[in-house]
Amino acid sequence: MSTLTLYSYFRSSAAYRVRIALNLKGLDYDIVPVHLVRDGGEHLKPAYRALNVNALVPTFVDGDVNIHQSLAIIEYLEDVHPTPALLPSDPATRAQVRALALDIAADIHPIDNLRVLRFLKHDMGVTEEQKNAWYVHWIVEGFKALEARLAAQTSPGKFVVGDTPTLADCCLVPQIYNANRFKVDMTQFPRISAIHAHCQTLEAFQRAAPEAQPDAE
Repeated sequence: MSTLTLYSYFRSSAAYRVRIALNLKGLDYDIVPVHLVRDGGEHLKPAYRALNVNALVPTFVDGDVNIHQSLAIIEYLEDVHPTPALLPSDPATRAQVRALALDIAADIHPIDNLRVLRFLKHDMGVTEEQKNAWYVHWIVEGFKALEARLAAQTSPGKFVVGDTPTLADCCLVPQIYNANRFKVDMTQFPRISAIHAHCQTLEAFQRAAPEAQPDAE
């Protein structure tokens, strides 16, 4: 059994990011599924809260090391397993990759997260249609800005930054999966769509996809 364990839910975009990073680095790891819907949510049970007090996925365990938050996990992997690198060595480009990753992980994803959608529907009383409109609105707003940044690149590559996958691609692909689930018109984002299409040709991204996970439904 691998010493690396990822507590994951197949549709969690945060867990999806980490799966991509682990695969890109060629690391062996075990997945422990944590169902976010069944029985009121397995992540809310005492056993999982003992592992991650935030009651969120993913949680990553490497021996005695326990890390929450997907970007922190990926940065840990970068430090411990630096090859292949998911962050460029040049400080300015490295900062650019982090900023683009955070455009997704900090600005788009949190306000469209499952617990936010549940609160909107069950506590605020919005309809299913209103909830979906909320979801689509924030993805589109975020992708408009991201598309503009990508279109302004002086030397665009096959990936978000350059010709090798980075932390930014680990964040982008799961967000596009979410956009497709909610039927966002991706033709308005040609650069984002082209990067996504190229990522999908790589085994690391294919193996990380929700439908390829042991808990896929």
